[in-house]
Amino acid sequence: MITMTCFQKQALVFILKLTLVFWLNAVSSFAELQRIQHKGKGHGSLGFLVVGDWGRDGLYNQSEVAFQMGRIAQKLDIDFVVSTGDNFYDDGLKAVNDPAFRESFSEIYTHKSLQKPWYSVLGNHDYRGDVRAQLNPILRKIDRRWLCLRSFVLNAEIADFFFVDTTPFVDAYFNDPEDHIYDWRGIYPRKKYVSNLLKDLDLALRQSAAKWKIVVGHHAIRSVGHHGDTHELVDRLLPILEANNVAFYMNGHDHCLERISCYKSRIQFLTSGAGSKAWRGDEKSHNDCAVNFFYDGQGFMSVQLNSNSALIVFYDVFGKPMYRWDVSRQRHSEM
Repeated sequence: MITMTCFQKQALVFILKLTLVFWLNAVSSFAELQRIQHKGKGHGSLGFLVVGDWGRDGLYNQSEVAFQMGRIAQKLDIDFVVSTGDNFYDDGLKAVNDPAFRESFSEIYTHKSLQKPWYSVLGNHDYRGDVRAQLNPILRKIDRRWLCLRSFVLNAEIADFFFVDTTPFVDAYFNDPEDHIYDWRGIYPRKKYVSNLLKDLDLALRQSAAKWKIVVGHHAIRSVGHHGDTHELVDRLLPILEANNVAFYMNGHDHCLERISCYKSRIQFLTSGAGSKAWRGDEKSHNDCAVNFFYDGQGFMSVQLNSNSALIVFYDVFGKPMYRWDVSRQRHSEM
């Protein structure tokens, strides 16, 4: 029988622990994103609204936009709502019992047609509060509609949605945060967090056999609004989307509505960040892409999908359709 000294036993335990940590880190680097199943109506179609940058206690026309969202949602019989982030201004939620959750969400989006799941990502303003509060499943006990995760995959029959936590990509929030304090718990080491997320996203996209692949993030990849392109996403995220036949990238961050198509990409870039406060007269030019539609007021977007076509409509604060884009999946694949 082989006997070990106390020192040898301690050394063996240390090695085993170190091996376990290494193995767990290796596994997490290639772990699949959490998946959520959304059961549709069963007739091969899907309808949803997209809104971003909204949580202002009903102010800045948030209540007016919410009313029109309810009207359009009823007309279209939507399946769910997608929120593109900056869900609570100015500094996210303070805790799970923060009244802002009710005052900016539950008590604003009250129309019966909006009592559907809300699938949400975090924005940079959300990171200025208690991020874990906004991610906490306790909020679902307060309002069953709410589902917010850092990054996840939503399987919705004909479409797969890939929600991406874009805020940790942006250098300025780390290098020049001004007077803001960000809740980076769960992000450090940042380089590894972003690298793992990109690997996980690439794997999930490659595994998807959905008719439509849609990626949702807070920050724009392409935009002519106030913030413009997010160069970190152009450099790191966009190549993965282009390599995996993504149809749409949907975002908020810029407080406007826009559709952009680029000459060297088949992806359509759709901004819906006009859920409350808008930035009037703040439009940039873009040399590499065509700006098919831009509106600098409040509003939201609807999307209707079936196996062969997509209909995108942008609405203003009065619920008036301002722009419609109807495209077949076959035509899109040829773009």
